[in-house]
Amino acid sequence: MLTNLLAIGPELVLTLTVVLVLIADLVIGDRPARRGSLAVLSFAGLAAAAATFFLLPDGGPAAFGGLVSGDGLGVFFRGLFLVAAFFGVAFGALSDEIPVERFGEYAAMLLATTLGMSFLVQSQNLLMILLSLELVSLPSYVLAGFRRGDSRSSEAALKYVLYGAAASGLMLYGFSLLYGMAGTLDLSAIGPALNAKAAGGSVGIRAGIALAALLSLAGFGYKVAAVPFHQWCPDVYEGAPTPVTAFLSVGPKAAGVAALIRFVVIGFGASVATPPAGGLPWPVLLGVLAMATMTLGNLAAIPQDNVKRLLAYSSIAHAGYLLMGIAVGTPDAVQAVAVYLPIYLLMNLGAFLAVMAVRAKTGSETIADYRGLVARSPALSIALAIFLFSLTGLPPLAGFIGKFYLFAAVVKAGTPFFYVLAIVGVLNSVVSLFYYARLVKAMFLEASPDGAPAVLVPVPVGLLLAILAIPTLVLGLWWSPLADLAARAAGIVG
Repeated sequence: MLTNLLAIGPELVLTLTVVLVLIADLVIGDRPARRGSLAVLSFAGLAAAAATFFLLPDGGPAAFGGLVSGDGLGVFFRGLFLVAAFFGVAFGALSDEIPVERFGEYAAMLLATTLGMSFLVQSQNLLMILLSLELVSLPSYVLAGFRRGDSRSSEAALKYVLYGAAASGLMLYGFSLLYGMAGTLDLSAIGPALNAKAAGGSVGIRAGIALAALLSLAGFGYKVAAVPFHQWCPDVYEGAPTPVTAFLSVGPKAAGVAALIRFVVIGFGASVATPPAGGLPWPVLLGVLAMATMTLGNLAAIPQDNVKRLLAYSSIAHAGYLLMGIAVGTPDAVQAVAVYLPIYLLMNLGAFLAVMAVRAKTGSETIADYRGLVARSPALSIALAIFLFSLTGLPPLAGFIGKFYLFAAVVKAGTPFFYVLAIVGVLNSVVSLFYYARLVKAMFLEASPDGAPAVLVPVPVGLLLAILAIPTLVLGLWWSPLADLAARAAGIVG
């Protein structure tokens, strides 16, 4: 029992932190230091959760009868989620979009979402995956509709709930079919069981396996905002408070990607190097999904005038890039995904923080508000340009290294289909430069509108921008420590 509890030590600390934040919110009441006190308590809980990683059992054994895994993939992403939660709490504490009197609710919901994400990336059981996914989704719905009385926020939450409910229903039906055919909920046992079923050559069995896999994919596709499960993403990102949008764009997406890796690579043994269980062409299926996702995301971002909506479509496109690595499924490809996600966290959070700073002064989120921003806030403009060019994948920024690892893994697959996939990925990166450059052009080459306010960046916001921008620059020149950590995470398929 002690070994089981130690294996989920970070999650136990997060659970305790959620309870303490709620209690402290009631005790503190309306005192002036309410927001700061709750933020400090949240940070302390996250730091304590991070410290418990040193108590994790050696070797990463599965816990609770194999329900959760303590392998390298889980440890890597659990640490990443704590970082995302830190920035999520910090953004909320600095934003006027999160009322002081409701900051406790915001912090508790964000930490609860982080708890669900941590369980999701460790789940080795279909039922555990479903429960963890719901623990991620339910607090996310609350966060998306956090601005009471705001029609856009209410619409965002409603669409998020409806799409989430439909995706969960499809996934549950797919899991039930898998259980019926494989006779087990354990991911590691599903592949051999399906191979034994499909060995008889029955068309009905093969069709059932394909249907179950596709239905299950709906839930993962919804969480990472992959086409055609992406429809909720632009409206939710635009309508939710900016700190919530920033967190949702990196945390749940990374959790969905990690869970999909487990489902496809561990459950079905799918990669270009091995035949997938049940004869399903997972590499081709996910490769086509990746091409559709990145292409739609980039093309739809071009005409957008709302910056948050533009970044939402950009987020969809980046889901497509990540799906390329999952499609390949080799250790190198999993490492590439693990390299890319922390870099994506840095540059995407940085972009949303800059948007939050501009919105705080202008009250708007349109590209027109960024005209001549370099004259009104030079440091903010330079930082945002760094994040945007890194999202594009231009050297010598970190985004280039992330995409290089992904494209290298795809090319290394060595088949004509994956050569085409790599070419589509490169072309999409070129397309993305157009709409990112629109924003940079507005900041540096256009004149400020008459009466445009100066955008003075508060010291805490400037510090967070620096914390995000400096690694975005440094990792473009020295990335070997991150690559080593990502290689350990990829050990699950080695």
